[in-house]
Amino acid sequence: MALTIYERNGGFPTIRKLVTDFYAEVLESSVLAHHFEEVDMPRLMDHQTRFITYLTGGPATSYSDDHLARVHRNRGITHEEFDVIVEILTEAMDDHDFEEDDIAAVERELRRRESLIVTA
Repeated sequence: MALTIYERNGGFPTIRKLVTDFYAEVLESSVLAHHFEEVDMPRLMDHQTRFITYLTGGPATSYSDDHLARVHRNRGITHEEFDVIVEILTEAMDDHDFEEDDIAAVERELRRRESLIVTA
């Protein structure tokens, strides 16, 4: 049985560190930071850790497209902002030594959901 992206890259400890580093960059972004000014970051990071775990084939997590659309409905995220998010995430994955194929697979899954996240 083939290992999942989650398993190949160290599981929960790696994903948690990846999300921490990802949000450090997001919060420094002049394009993105305004979306997070009044956000409970620990809570968001917990949700994002579960979402990335889901995208990488990790255990016991699931996110429906309906849930993803609902939580982003009033966020006003643009296509440009979405592209910056994807860029920061893929760079963070590269920084954590994910293989190119694994990075590409996660990016494909995220881009497949772009219409659920982009609302402006």
